[in-house]
Formats: sequence, structure tokens, C-alpha cells
Amino acid sequence: MLLADVYRDGKMVIQNNALNDVVLNKSALSRMFELDILINSQYVTTFRVDGLIVSTPTGSTGHSLSAGGPIMYPTLESFLMTPICPHTLTSRPIVLPDTFILEAIIKYGEDVYLTLDGQEGFTVKVKDEVRIRKADYKTKFLVLHDRDYFKILRTKLKWGE
Repeated sequence: MLLADVYRDGKMVIQNNALNDVVLNKSALSRMFELDILINSQYVTTFRVDGLIVSTPTGSTGHSLSAGGPIMYPTLESFLMTPICPHTLTSRPIVLPDTFILEAIIKYGEDVYLTLDGQEGFTVKVKDEVRIRKADYKTKFLVLHDRDYFKILRTKLKWGE
């Protein structure tokens, strides 16, 4: 599970969790916005993008995969950062240890939204800081039979056809 906090003027204004992904993206008009990316408080880069997806291994086969991200095995202790339609081709997805804290600070852009699992949506503003980290709790799934993860991928992604 991921936990996303939004800070505005140094105060937390939103806190919510996500099983699959946390997404920053634009409203109906597809204009780029800019964000500074920090990992563990260390500056990494500035993205100029249509959006940014941070997903769990469970969520890696959804929105992130459609945006060019990799498939992550479900039991990995990590999360994935995938830029959506970045301005430069050198902005690539990256897999990070789940012990890291990712910060995205909105530098420029209007009508930017934070969406959690495609359900909860919140407007974020310039200078807002979105902190995404592993939640202190996990979701448990009940599996009633043996599952072949790679068979599921072959079937859903039509591998070998």
C-alpha cells in the first residue's frame, strides 16, 4: 500500500492511501506541467510531463504499464515511478525500494490533480508538495487456489500469440 500526503504552505492538507497507484495528471486539456522530483529529500530531476504515476507492484500492470512502465512481480518490496508522456525521451520509469520517500513538488501548471487508484481525486496547486511512501500497513489477499502468475500474464497480454 502507498500513502500520499499533500503539503500546502508547510501544512498537510490531504492524506490518503492507494493499493495500486498514485497519479498526478492534468484535467481534460493535455498541457504539460513541471515537477521537481526528490527521493529521500535529495533532488533527482525536474520532469516536464503530462503526468506521473507512482505504483505498487500490484498496480504495475495497469495505468503504469499503459504509460510504458515495466511489469513488476507482485511480491517485490518496491514501487515504481513512471512519467506520462515526458517532454524528453531521457525521462524513464524507475523502480525504487519501498523504504524510500518520493516527493513531487509542483513547479508549474494549472488544473493538476492527484488521483488515488483512479477513485479519489484532489486538486493540487503550484508549490504543493506530494509525498508518497509505503504505508505502515499491507493489504492481504485471499487466494483460494494455486495461481500461475506468468500464465495470467500470458493470457491477459496475449504473449506468444
